[in-house]
Amino acid sequence: MRGVSFAVERGEFVAIVGPSGSGKSTLFYLLGGLTRATSGRIVIDGVDFATLSDAERTRLRKHRIAFIFQKFNLLPTLTAMGNIELAYAVSGLKEPLDRPFLDHLSELLSIRGRLGHRPSELSGGEQQRVAIARALVTRPSIVLADEPTGNLDTKNSEAVLEMLVRSNRELKQTVLMITHNPEAAQVAGRILHMRDGEIVRVENGRRAATLADVSGGSKAAVPGGGGV
Repeated sequence: MRGVSFAVERGEFVAIVGPSGSGKSTLFYLLGGLTRATSGRIVIDGVDFATLSDAERTRLRKHRIAFIFQKFNLLPTLTAMGNIELAYAVSGLKEPLDRPFLDHLSELLSIRGRLGHRPSELSGGEQQRVAIARALVTRPSIVLADEPTGNLDTKNSEAVLEMLVRSNRELKQTVLMITHNPEAAQVAGRILHMRDGEIVRVENGRRAATLADVSGGSKAAVPGGGGV
């Protein structure tokens, strides 16, 4: 990262685009607490991840950040429901799983009738929607999606992007999505273009971002930047 500084408001949908080697993945790992910053600040919900130990970052990451990857990473021996329940169990949250919320989430993602099936019995689009449900069930502060449509055909890609938009609008989830695809990025409210470790351009997507009606925001500042 070179001189990167930006803020993401609570409830915003931001896409990060750029060619291979532009720094997208490095930014993803820094924001997710998977890599420790060597300088600068990464402030999420008022906590600077750059100052935390590995154990502290792991604990806060499990509670506040959810990941959606290009690979679905579903356990093949568990049903869709089992995969979601396991993700909640390892999150460390003390409250019992909110079943009505999971029902609402399943309806939103159009997978309620598929929860009893194993991954091998689901289409690629259905598997990715299960992965989205797994990410959202803990009600994270931020969802980081890394090429979430990379393994999908056009039809399923459009469906998954629409589901991310709906979760952002209806559940007020803050979403940061990394993608190589400029068309996919257009579903976001704001698009950050990266090259050689820098943000070189910022533009609005086709759809305005939905901001939750709350004070404050989920903000991030990464190495090289002064922070906001």
